[in-house]
Amino acid sequence: MIQKTFITTHGKLRVAIPSQLNEVTLRQMIALQDNKELGDLDAISILSGVPVAELKTVRDANDFMAFADAVLSLSHQIKYLYNSDEIPKKVSFEIGDKNVTVNVISNLSVEPAGAFMAARDVIADEIAEHVKIYGEDNWKDYFNPSLTACCKVLAYYFYCTATGNVYDEYAAAAFTETIKKLRVTEALPIAKHFFTSYPNLSKQRTGFWHLLQQLWRSVQASIRSRNLNTSTP
Repeated sequence: MIQKTFITTHGKLRVAIPSQLNEVTLRQMIALQDNKELGDLDAISILSGVPVAELKTVRDANDFMAFADAVLSLSHQIKYLYNSDEIPKKVSFEIGDKNVTVNVISNLSVEPAGAFMAARDVIADEIAEHVKIYGEDNWKDYFNPSLTACCKVLAYYFYCTATGNVYDEYAAAAFTETIKKLRVTEALPIAKHFFTSYPNLSKQRTGFWHLLQQLWRSVQASIRSRNLNTSTP
């Protein structure tokens, strides 16, 4: 962490921001990514937890330049992390007053069917969005899943293992709040693995119900055709 004490209009304000990526949580990175009109004070507020209103009371805006090198360093580190294929073997979660450590198994199919299907849909939607923009041939060159989508996939993947509970769609979706507490250096490589391991999900799948509907229409058409043939003299 890099810390600095600023002189404000009403006294002093101590601000600390991460200098290493492993000090940044997924929640902070999502906030940085989702804010399309992010200003310098917004970024410092997200990284430090100090409200923007308090940062605005600092007498000299140039004092914030003390954080410039740290922020630049974080941006370089996040680029490296996106290109890394190293997956953590274990991760820990804060659940209530307990700290739960679980093994990372790099296979979505080992989870309950409901969790697999929910995660699969998130991945498919994210890939489909990139295919729509860049086309079937080039989407992989530009693919960069949103951190919000990564968070959802991890919530579905880890919910049962971390909590010991039976799968529940709504509870698993709410588990994103726990996932956001993970360090981004843990969360992103695991999520990236799932997105890159299931490229076939970019193509829409036909569900059982749709197959049944198609079969039923085919049977109806066949019956109508037979009736027409029988009624013809």
